[in-house]
Amino acid sequence: MIPRQILARARSLARPAGRSSQPANHYPSLEFHHKLRTRCYSEAPLPSPAAANPVTPVSPEPPLVPVAAHLPAADLRSKSSLNEAELKKFAAISETWWDADGPFKPLHAMNPTRLAFLRSTLCRHFGKDPCCSRPFEGLKFVDVGCGGGILSEPLARMGASVTGVDAVEKNIRIARLHADLDPTTSSIDYLCTTAEKLVEEQRKFDAVLALEVIEHVADPADFCKSLSSLTEYSGATVISTINRSMRAYATAIVMAEYVLRWLPAGTHDWSSFLTPEELVLILQRTSVSVQEMAGFAYNPLTGRWSLSDDVGVNFIAYATKNRE
Repeated sequence: MIPRQILARARSLARPAGRSSQPANHYPSLEFHHKLRTRCYSEAPLPSPAAANPVTPVSPEPPLVPVAAHLPAADLRSKSSLNEAELKKFAAISETWWDADGPFKPLHAMNPTRLAFLRSTLCRHFGKDPCCSRPFEGLKFVDVGCGGGILSEPLARMGASVTGVDAVEKNIRIARLHADLDPTTSSIDYLCTTAEKLVEEQRKFDAVLALEVIEHVADPADFCKSLSSLTEYSGATVISTINRSMRAYATAIVMAEYVLRWLPAGTHDWSSFLTPEELVLILQRTSVSVQEMAGFAYNPLTGRWSLSDDVGVNFIAYATKNRE
C-alpha cells in the first residue's frame, strides 16, 4: 500500500485538469510553464517573453498514444531489468526508426513536446539560459533506451554531450548511421549495453533520461535504481511513461491497438504501466525526488500534442538526485 504522504506528493506535482484551487506555488516558474505549453519546436531557442506567436508543430492524425518503443540497454552478462519479449518485439521494426510516417510516427509527433519539457526543466535545474541555441553546453546526458536516436540527436544539437544506450544492436547501428549524416550529432556515443552495465563501469551523468522505457522493463524498481546510480548528486532524472488508469487502457490499448489499428496489437501491456504515485515512491526509494510532472495531451481537432496538468494517460516526471 502506498503511504498517504506519497499520494499527496504526487498530487501536488501534477494538478488534475480543471481544478483551480491548488496554490500557484505548487508550480515553480509559471513563466516556464507558459513557454513550454505554447512552444513545441524546442531544438531552437525559446522565445522571449515578448514573443507573440510561438510555433506549434502540426502532424496529421497521429495516434492518441505514442508507441512506447524505447527500450533499456542490454548486456546479458550483467544483471539487467530488460524484458526479452519486448526486445524482440521492437527489434522487428527497428529499421523504421527514421520513417516519420512509419510505426514510430507517434513518437516523432510527440518529440517536440517532450523536448520542450526537457528544455524548460533542465535549464532551470542547471541554471542555463533556455533562450540560447545550445543551452546544454558542457553537460553530460545519457538517453537510456535511445532507439534510433530521435531524442539523442536534438539533445546533441542543444549542446549536450550525449551517450545513447539501447538493447537492440540494430537500433544502435541505425542511430550511428543517421547521426553521422550531421556533424552536430556525429559526436553522440551510441552503445549497445545496459544501464546496469554502465553502473558497473561507474559511469555518471548530469542528466539521465528514460522516455517511454519503464513500461517495457521486467523490474521497474531495479531499473530506477540503476538510473539513480547513473545520476550525479544534484543531477536530474527524467522519466516518461503511461499511467495505469482505465482511461489509458481505453486509449492506449483498446482504441489505438484494436479499434483504430494505429499501433500493432500487443504493443502495450496495461499491467506493466505505473501510476504517478507508484513512480514517485519507486524513485524516492532510490534517493531521487520528483519535482514536477506534466501530462501529454493530444488534440484530435488540431492534430497537436501539448503539455497538460492531466496525467491520466501519458505523463513525464522531472526529478533530482539527493545525497543518500
